[in-house]
Amino acid sequence: MADRSLDFSGLRCPIPVLKLSAIYPEFKKGEVIEVIGDCPTFEKDIKAWALKLGKTILNIEKFGNKLKVTIRI
Repeated sequence: MADRSLDFSGLRCPIPVLKLSAIYPEFKKGEVIEVIGDCPTFEKDIKAWALKLGKTILNIEKFGNKLKVTIRI
């Protein structure tokens, strides 16, 4: 279960990752977050963000036109 859920549905890429980066300092090490988005490059962008910061993607789930990515900070 995630500690936080962030829904960036309806925002155009790269806005979801920019917003996530802006609030990233608020997260605690080990916290699990769910990030939801529906822009075309969301999966690629969120994977690149996690890789760059050395964070672990625990799960990627598609539902409808949305993607829910679970990340351990």
